[in-house]
Amino acid sequence: MISTSLALAALVVVLGALVLVARGAGGSGDIDAYLTARDSQSVNRLALAFMASGLGSWILFAPPEVGQAVGILGVLGYAIGGALPFLAYAWLGPKIRAAAPDGVTLTDWVRMRFGRPAQAWVAFVSVFYMFMFITAELTAIGGVMDLLGGVDPWVSIVAVAAVTAAYTARGGLPASLRTDQVQAVMIVVLVSLAVVAMFLHVEDPLARARDGGLDTFSRAGWESIVVLGIAITAANLFHQGYWQRTWSATDAGTVTRAGRGAAILSFLVLLPVGFTGLVAGGLAADSGTEPSPVPFFALLDGLPEVIILVVAVLAIALVASSVDTLQSALAALIDRDLSDGRLSLTGAKVITVLLTVPAVLIALKGYDVLRLFLIADLVAAATVVPVFLGLRRAAASASVIVGSLAGLVAVVVLGVVRDGTLDAGVDLLTVANGLDLGAFVVAPLISWVVAVGVDRLLPRPEPALS
Repeated sequence: MISTSLALAALVVVLGALVLVARGAGGSGDIDAYLTARDSQSVNRLALAFMASGLGSWILFAPPEVGQAVGILGVLGYAIGGALPFLAYAWLGPKIRAAAPDGVTLTDWVRMRFGRPAQAWVAFVSVFYMFMFITAELTAIGGVMDLLGGVDPWVSIVAVAAVTAAYTARGGLPASLRTDQVQAVMIVVLVSLAVVAMFLHVEDPLARARDGGLDTFSRAGWESIVVLGIAITAANLFHQGYWQRTWSATDAGTVTRAGRGAAILSFLVLLPVGFTGLVAGGLAADSGTEPSPVPFFALLDGLPEVIILVVAVLAIALVASSVDTLQSALAALIDRDLSDGRLSLTGAKVITVLLTVPAVLIALKGYDVLRLFLIADLVAAATVVPVFLGLRRAAASASVIVGSLAGLVAVVVLGVVRDGTLDAGVDLLTVANGLDLGAFVVAPLISWVVAVGVDRLLPRPEPALS
C-alpha cells in the first residue's frame, strides 16, 4: 500500500484540480442555466458526462464481488446492467424532453401526465434513491482511502463532500458537467492502467479466470443478469441527474446518440473491472484460501506503489463524479417539487450544501448501506412501469401510487407464499438476503397490472403543462 502522506496528497491534488475545472463553468445568475445548462451539450460531451455520473466507486466493489461469487455471468450482468439505463435514456429522453420542453427533472413530466400527488411520490422515490447513493459513495471513499493509505475515513468523507458541494453550489449543473467530462477521461485511463497492471502481475491470468468461473454458466449467474438489469435500470430512471442532462443536450438527437455512446463506454469499463473478480477468485481457489470480500483490492497485493496511487486517484475521481451529479440533482428536485419552481438561485445553492450534511453524518458512522441501496432499487422497480405508462396517455395519480404500492405488497406476499411467514415476506421486501429474482420480477409485473386496472376505473385527467 502507499503512505498516508502520499494518499492525502492524492486527495488534495485531485480535488484541487476538480475545483479549477469547475471554476471554468462560471455562473450566469440564471436559475434555469444553473439547474439544466439547457441546450448546451454536444454528443461527445454528454456521453462522457452520462458515463462519469453513473460510474461511482461501487464499480470497484460490486462487479468483482458478484463475478467472484457466480462467475462470468455475474460480470456480464453488471456490465449489461450498467449499460442498459443509458439505452433507456437514449429512447425515453427525447420523448420526455419533447413532452416537457421547459422541464428540469422527470417529475415535471410526471406532474403533467398524472398530477401533483404522483409527482410527490416519484420525488420521494428519487430522493431516497439518490440520497442513499451519495451516502454509499462517501462511505466507500472513506473505506478505500483507509485501506490504500491509512487515511482516517472522516478526512476523505468530509473533503470529498465539502469540495464537491462547494463547486456544485457555485456553478450548478454546468460545473458538474465540466468535471464529469474530465473525470470520464480519468476513469477510462486509470481503469485501463490498473487492470493491465493487475493482470501482468498475475501468472497466466486467463487460467486463473477459468478457475474463478470464466466457464461457469450457473442458474445464479443467469438470474443475476435479469435481476441486475431490472434493478439498475429501474433505479437509474429515477436518477434526476440523468434527466437534467437530457435537457442540457443541444437537441433530441444528441440525447439518443450520447445515450448509446455512454452505454458502450460503461460496458467497456465495467467488463474488465468485473473480470478482476474472476482472477481473484481463481487465485483464492488455487491457493486453498477463502475468497476476499474485496477481490479488486486483493489483486493489488504486491504491486508497485505507483499502481496503488493510480487506484487511489481513480477512487477519488469515481466518487466525486457521482456525488457532484447527485448534489445538483437533489437541488433541482427540491426546487421543482418543494418550492414548485419558485426557489431563488441563492436558495438552490444553500440547499445543495445542506443536503450533503446528513449524508456525511451517516457515512461517518461507517454503516453498510448496501441493503438500503437495494431497497431503493426494489421501490424503483415497483414504480418504474406505472410511471412510464404515462408515455401512452395521461392518467390519474392513483394509477402510479397504487400500482407502485401494489408491487411492493406483492413482494411481501411472495415471501409469505414461499416460506409461510410474514417475517419472510418482510425480509424479501427489505432485501435481507440479497438480490432475489422473484422480488425484482414480481414488483414491476404486479405494479403494471394494478396501474392499468386503476387507470381504467378512474377518470383520466386532461394533460396539463404546469
